[in-house]
Amino acid sequence: MASKRSKHLLPGFGLTLGVSMLYITIIIVLPLLAMLLKVGGMGWEEFWRIVASNRSLAAYRITFSSAFIATIFNGVFGLLLAWVLTRYSFPGKRILDALVDLPFALPTAVAGLVLVTLFAPTGWYGQFIEPNGFKVNYTQAGIIIAMTFTSIPFVVRTVQPVLEEIQVDLEEAAKTLGATPWQVFSRIIWPTILPAFMAGCVLSFARSLGEFGAVVFIAGNLPGKTEIVSLLIFIRIDEYNYEGAAALAFVLLVAAFSLLLLTNALQSWQVRYADRSR
Repeated sequence: MASKRSKHLLPGFGLTLGVSMLYITIIIVLPLLAMLLKVGGMGWEEFWRIVASNRSLAAYRITFSSAFIATIFNGVFGLLLAWVLTRYSFPGKRILDALVDLPFALPTAVAGLVLVTLFAPTGWYGQFIEPNGFKVNYTQAGIIIAMTFTSIPFVVRTVQPVLEEIQVDLEEAAKTLGATPWQVFSRIIWPTILPAFMAGCVLSFARSLGEFGAVVFIAGNLPGKTEIVSLLIFIRIDEYNYEGAAALAFVLLVAAFSLLLLTNALQSWQVRYADRSR
């Protein structure tokens, strides 16, 4: 009797599962299905004409390259921030830890307005960097900064729990055997956190691809220079060109779904790696 009860810990499992599936169907499945039907009804030639136009290709180049550069920054500084929060105690640590989640809580439009104000010619940052010939607002650099700001928590929050679970005894044992700090990190810590680090970077990249609110304010709308895919989709919707918007959205959907599969594969690898190391 006890074994049967342990299979379903939540009361009313059938009801809760049904409500969850209904929610997923209405909020996620049906909108995606409507978009796929819109794409499927336009024909291959029309679809290819939209997604392979010069303006679309320029938007892909700007979006994917900016997301890639932002992910590199997030990987480096996100790992350092997770290390500091995990390995050191200092005044204001809890405040810094809470600030990591600020991009999640802050509306992206507000983040974009803040960044535009900071990097304006009279802003706190812009008044120092623009006289030296470095402009951020309405350039690709602004897109990268906005993407970095909104997606860095993914790296920190993915790596931080793994760092906290690493056994300090292994590091101390390695040090007693004469290992240098770099050897301890490269041979003990890094292999352990690598799957989580890669998963965090993938999530950061996927988040950057779909960013809109923070980017649209600081990037402006310069086709071929600062126009990202999500902004181009918004423009097509504003023009009542729903087929064009659906085709562009389908490209991002395929990219996001591929990254999701990659993230799940990395997480499965992490579980198998942890089981083998025990």
